[in-house]
Amino acid sequence: MEELLAQWISGLPGVVLFLLIALCLLVLAKAADWLVDEAVDLSQRSGIPKVVIGATIVSLGTTSPEAVVSVLAALQGKPSLALGNAVGSVICDTGLILGLASFVGPLRLDRSIVNRQGWLQLGAGFLLVTACLPWSNLTLAWTEGGRLDRATGWFFLLLLALYLWATVKWAGKTAPSPGEAPAENSVPDSTAVIAAKLGLALLLVLASCWTLIPAVSEAAFRLGVPDAIIAATLVAFGTSLPELVTALSAARRGHGELAVGNVIGADILNVLFVAGAAAAVTKGGLEAPPPFFRLYFPSMLFILIVFRIGSLTAKEHLGRAFGALLLAVYVLVTVLSYS
Repeated sequence: MEELLAQWISGLPGVVLFLLIALCLLVLAKAADWLVDEAVDLSQRSGIPKVVIGATIVSLGTTSPEAVVSVLAALQGKPSLALGNAVGSVICDTGLILGLASFVGPLRLDRSIVNRQGWLQLGAGFLLVTACLPWSNLTLAWTEGGRLDRATGWFFLLLLALYLWATVKWAGKTAPSPGEAPAENSVPDSTAVIAAKLGLALLLVLASCWTLIPAVSEAAFRLGVPDAIIAATLVAFGTSLPELVTALSAARRGHGELAVGNVIGADILNVLFVAGAAAAVTKGGLEAPPPFFRLYFPSMLFILIVFRIGSLTAKEHLGRAFGALLLAVYVLVTVLSYS
C-alpha cells in the first residue's frame, strides 16, 4: 500500500504535488485542533481539573502531529526527517510562534510556570544535542554527524512519563484561576460520543501524516534538497500549526501566559515525546547528519537561550521588541537552511 501511494505521488505534476502537501498540512492542523478539543471535553466529563488538562492533554495534543510525522518517517526509513521535524519544531515554536504572538499582544508571564518549566525546556534542548554527539570522537560530528540511538529513545520516553507525572503533581498544587471551573452542562455529548470523535480525529492525523511523508520526500527529491532540511523548515512549520493557532488566539484574547506555557511544554515534548518515540521505534536510532551540528542544533540552543534570558529579564510581559528578536532568529535559520 505504501509503495502504491509513493508511486502515485511520484507521478503527480509539481503544482499538484505541492497542493497535496498543503492540503495534508491543513488537514493535519485541523485534525490536531479537533483532537485537543475532544480531549478537553473528555477530561471535563471525567472531572479532571482544567489546569491539569492544559498541562498534559493539550500539550500532548498540539505535539501529536510532530510525533506522528516523526514516528512514521522513522518507520519508513527516513530518520533524518524524523529528527529534523523535532528540532525544527522547537525552533519554529520558540522563534516564529512566540514572535508572532508577541506582536498580536504582550505575552503575560506566569512566573511560577516560566521559571520552573523554562529550565526544563532549555535542559531538554541540551539533552538532545548531548545524546546525539559521537562521544568516541567528537570531531566526527562536523564531518559524519551523530545518532540518537534506540536505547536513548526509550530513556527519553521514561523521562517523558516522569515529566508528565511531575506536571500533574505541580498542577494539583496550583490554585485555579478565577472562572476556571468547568461550567455545568459545558459538555453536551456523552462520554462515548466524545471518545468516538477523539478516535476519528486521531485517524485523520494518522491519514494526513501517512500521505505527507512520501509527498515531502518526493518534493525534496525534485528540489534537490535533503530530507533533513525540508523537515526542519516546511514540515516543522506545518506540524506546529496547532501551537501557532493556540498562541495567536490566546494572545488576541489577552491570555498571553497560555501561549507561553503551551510553547514551553511543546518544546519539552518535542524532545522527549517526538524524538524519543521516533528513536525508540527505529532499530538503528535516528541519524543526525553533519548539518544538524553545523546549523540546526546550534540554532535550537541559541533560540532557547535567547528566550530563557528574555523571560528572566522581562518584568511581567514579553513585548514586541523581544518578539522581533525571536522572529529574526527564525528567519535567519530558515534562510541559512536553504542557502
